[in-house]
Amino acid sequence: MHATRALRMMPTRRMMFPIPKEDQSAHTVSQRLRKLRQIPAELIPLGVVVGFAVFAAGYSSFRKFTVDKNLRLSRQNRKDEPVEHAGGH
Repeated sequence: MHATRALRMMPTRRMMFPIPKEDQSAHTVSQRLRKLRQIPAELIPLGVVVGFAVFAAGYSSFRKFTVDKNLRLSRQNRKDEPVEHAGGH
């Protein structure tokens, strides 16, 4: 009787050459900042534009919520509203 391949206990190719650990498994902040140099130069302007767009959207939304007096952010005059019945839909 011959042993099956699983029971032979021969090291497989996967076990002979294990996968290396992830590059950023235990790096410090300074080591991660050094990795920024590996970003292609073509992507830096794109990052600047996207970052500015996100900042401008946040600033615009914050300003709209704080400055606009016509914008209702909460319910007002709740005592004057009629009470809706649950079965009325």
